[in-house]
Amino acid sequence: MTSPGRTERLVLDGVLTAAQARQTVKGLLAIQRPDGAIPWFRGGHLDPWDHTESAMALDAAGEHAAAEAAYRWLAEHQLTDGSWYAAYADGEVQEPKDRARESNFCAYVAVGVWHHYLATGDEAFLQRMWPVVVAAVGFVLRLQLPGGQIGWKREADGTAVREALLTGSSSVHHALRCALAMAEHRERPQPDWELALGLLGHAVRRHPERFLDKGSYSMDWYYPVLGGALRGEEARARIEEGWERFVVPGLGVRCVLPNPWVTGGESAELALALWASGQPDRARLILEWVQHLRAEDGLYWTGYVFDDDAVWPEELTSWTAGSLLLAVAALGGDEATVEVFGGEHLPEGLAPDCC
Repeated sequence: MTSPGRTERLVLDGVLTAAQARQTVKGLLAIQRPDGAIPWFRGGHLDPWDHTESAMALDAAGEHAAAEAAYRWLAEHQLTDGSWYAAYADGEVQEPKDRARESNFCAYVAVGVWHHYLATGDEAFLQRMWPVVVAAVGFVLRLQLPGGQIGWKREADGTAVREALLTGSSSVHHALRCALAMAEHRERPQPDWELALGLLGHAVRRHPERFLDKGSYSMDWYYPVLGGALRGEEARARIEEGWERFVVPGLGVRCVLPNPWVTGGESAELALALWASGQPDRARLILEWVQHLRAEDGLYWTGYVFDDDAVWPEELTSWTAGSLLLAVAALGGDEATVEVFGGEHLPEGLAPDCC
């Protein structure tokens, strides 16, 4: 049963009542497997990034034991090079479905582990997970290119893909900041991480040409803000630049242009980015709009094709509910979520000497 004190942080006028928040958390718990794994939905696959996001939502709801089980699953399934496979098939034994290893998927464990620690103060957990985070960061930074951007994956045969994605690198930027916060807390200096973070942040802010052109995807629009590379006026300017292209008033955020398809996950993430850039009223508005995706069981449909007035795909995904709960938690003042996504006290890294 969720902690009443924590559930209160998931109540937001016009978005979630206390009863609705409890129902959504219950739905998310029902997706989690007994071994801690959180697939997209029962019978669907698991990927490490969305698994972690769902675990963070459980922590925001006070379900710390369930969240810890999710991190234990990651620790038990980490590969010897510090990575995880891109996807695991659901089943009694989680078998790899996609043996590629994506950099941002692997980095995100640092965000989740730091969030869990901030939510619980559990030093023993942090000590157990520290080697997992160190190994994951090592895998990711071996994919960093001279310009600072992060190659987006290793193929199943181990070949490094040198092309970089702005969304993925922005997510890695967030993860490195959390990893460095962890290192500072544990008094384990990581100068290589600081250099890597500074170079990566510079690439995200100043060198779009170093990334594959995915500008039709809304994530490439808001992720430099969500990942903390852009703040203040730069963040607000970026939001304004893409608002008319991606936001559908009353419905949410398009996933990709020109498709007439709004998605709950992107909408909730944009709300988090808006909140982080000092625009809480806009964030709340997006979250109000996206409630049309809420199902009777408290979970959320992945998306809606508005030209056809059709839910698509017909999936109630853990990560859609998870992203919405995290956005509500940030607006509600949940301390761990505010710290991780607001980033006021997260390390910035070392600025590079060159451009």
